[in-house]
Amino acid sequence: MAKKYEVGEVVTGKVTGIQPYGAFVALDEQTQGLVHISEITYGFVKDVADYLKIGDEIQVKILDVDENSDKISLSTRALQVAPPQKKKEQPRKTLQDHVDENDANGFKSLKEKLKDWIEQSGH
Repeated sequence: MAKKYEVGEVVTGKVTGIQPYGAFVALDEQTQGLVHISEITYGFVKDVADYLKIGDEIQVKILDVDENSDKISLSTRALQVAPPQKKKEQPRKTLQDHVDENDANGFKSLKEKLKDWIEQSGH
């Protein structure tokens, strides 16, 4: 590595390769990093090539620098605004709540039916 890159730093790089798992980005003449497919954007990315092309100059945020292997993990997603989370209107119900709601009459009617069935069988 010619330059020392720091985690959290935002730099401009050039896309040098596209793989099914991400894109390689040259940060300088001797240093390249990888934008993993999960770090390209929010949401599901089926094909890296739908978002990045070889030769694109992009801004990336440095997520991790592995000094031993000289591998740098990069992200373009970290520079984007996160989409708003969908708020759940109702609190999540427990299994017991569902049983109480849906089966309250079920058990009662079985109990009542059981009496009828016993009478019908002649016992």
